[in-house]
Amino acid sequence: MGKEERNIYTLKDDENMGEVKIADEVVAAIAGIAAMEVDGVASMSGNIRRELIGKLGVKNLSKGVKVDVEEGIVNVFLTLNLKYGYSVIEVSSKVQDKVKTAIENMTGLKVADVNIRIAGVDVPEEA
Repeated sequence: MGKEERNIYTLKDDENMGEVKIADEVVAAIAGIAAMEVDGVASMSGNIRRELIGKLGVKNLSKGVKVDVEEGIVNVFLTLNLKYGYSVIEVSSKVQDKVKTAIENMTGLKVADVNIRIAGVDVPEEA
């Protein structure tokens, strides 16, 4: 039983200063955290909730997120649970914008797509 394969990407390679690399699961964690910051998102697939973000490691924060990075271009696939009463279209659009901005600003990678799958809706007990 070997270790799970981990893809690593070079963000910067400077002969004078060295190189900067990032793992795909870190890009996925950035996407997951950004998505959870949007009002209307109840949790990621795998039940990662907003209040747990600071207590979880990178592997857990990337649950419900898949990223494909090829030649500096990122495609993101998110699976979300939304809060009841929120517009699927509005929340999804905000998530797409937030995730794209977070990845591009933090890594310098270009985001081509942020694809969202709504897995469920959290209904409050009193509803």
